[in-house]
Amino acid sequence: MAVLIDTSVLVALERQELGLAEIIRPGERYAISVVSAAELLHGVHRAVGRRAQGRSAYVEGVLGTLQGLPIDMAVARAYGRVSAELARTGASVDANDLWIGATALAHGLEVLALDGDLDRIPGLRRAAPAGS
Repeated sequence: MAVLIDTSVLVALERQELGLAEIIRPGERYAISVVSAAELLHGVHRAVGRRAQGRSAYVEGVLGTLQGLPIDMAVARAYGRVSAELARTGASVDANDLWIGATALAHGLEVLALDGDLDRIPGLRRAAPAGS
């Protein structure tokens, strides 16, 4: 099964809070949501000077390496279903995280994430890091 990498993991890698060996499982396929790409690019455009150059190089490397999964009708359907279910139960999830989760659900992917927001999305499977 392929794994969708959440923005939180990519930011932790950039900050060197994690190493690739800690999260990547050999032989596994990885992708990102275009929402994660947008979040990373937002960070590039907010940075200044050398930090902007370094961040841009990192993000472009990520975008050139990982397959970016778009928001399409299957993702929109998953988003609508899950957001309605969350509303019925009174739970909330950040909109970007909900799009990332919907992308994973629509493509049958596990999600590798560091934050717990995605745990509230019904039916979403979390990927275990390499060391687990």
